[in-house]
Amino acid sequence: MLAVVVLQACGTRRQLALPLERALVVPAPTTTLPPPPPPTEPPTTLPPPPPTAPPTTRPRPVVTAAPRRVAPRPVAPVTGGVAAYQGLGTWVDVYDWSRSYTNGHPTVGPADVDRMAAAGVQTLFIQASKWDSPTDVVDPDLLTPIIQRAHARGIRVVTWYLPTFTDVGADLRRLLAVAHLGVEGIAVDIESRDVSDPAERSRRLVALSGQLRAALPGRTIGAVVFPPVAMEVINPNYWPGFPWHEIGGSYDVWLPMSYWTNRTPESGWHDGYRYSAEDITRVRADLGQPNAIVNNIGGIADNVTVAEVDGMVRAIAATGAVGGSLYDWHTTAAELWSHLTPLRR
Repeated sequence: MLAVVVLQACGTRRQLALPLERALVVPAPTTTLPPPPPPTEPPTTLPPPPPTAPPTTRPRPVVTAAPRRVAPRPVAPVTGGVAAYQGLGTWVDVYDWSRSYTNGHPTVGPADVDRMAAAGVQTLFIQASKWDSPTDVVDPDLLTPIIQRAHARGIRVVTWYLPTFTDVGADLRRLLAVAHLGVEGIAVDIESRDVSDPAERSRRLVALSGQLRAALPGRTIGAVVFPPVAMEVINPNYWPGFPWHEIGGSYDVWLPMSYWTNRTPESGWHDGYRYSAEDITRVRADLGQPNAIVNNIGGIADNVTVAEVDGMVRAIAATGAVGGSLYDWHTTAAELWSHLTPLRR
């Protein structure tokens, strides 16, 4: 889709700090470091900018039993491929559209899809499941009309889910459920640290990724990843040994959460161009895939400036990424859309 904590009470939100699950706490140090020295691992080829111009996770026991295998189900006859991840996107999570996670007061519905189309949105990334939902798909009676309206307006839909890795079988089951909603794409939000041991967490991520790939032959799958700058420069203890190479063959598109809005100006990373371009470059270097397909997710929308958005758009063009967005729809000011339209493909 990295830390914004959202408190939801009767439809009122208060942001405390990284989403996609609206609750990721990044351990210190993050905002008090001096500007980082030029990174050396991995080497980057960051394009020069033009002249001036951790889900917070509720403690839950780690499940150590082997993941339960889920038999693959028939794949819904939909199209999309990489095209579903190209161009201008926007994001919606269960804290916006669902009944279950808004105390019955959703703030996003089918009418918003009409406004997305008017703003030039080409892909809607919508959270369709959550680890603590009693059903694998959250509130399908509300979700289905949103998806249908998006298709009626020519907007592609990518459903996403944030696995916790505490029960890989349950994570796989939920991912398969949201993949079979007649949508063009599916994305896995890879950021949970509910499994505290990094090596075991990586093992489960690799297992889940491989099982998902095997269960969805021919489908295009996106990986929403924690920004490499945050994992490798700002806080190397966040997820040491992240298994880039091991999961590289399981995903078709990479979506780094390049939230420069979570960085301080003093860190040197509160920069839409620099943070986005460096993350895109590092994703490819870490994968060992110079031509990896990348779609960049930019800063938290209600904390960005027009100049920062323009910088992100330039970085996406300079690195050859296929598209981009801000997080999220609900918090993107109307005046920002004209600065995002160059992302359309």
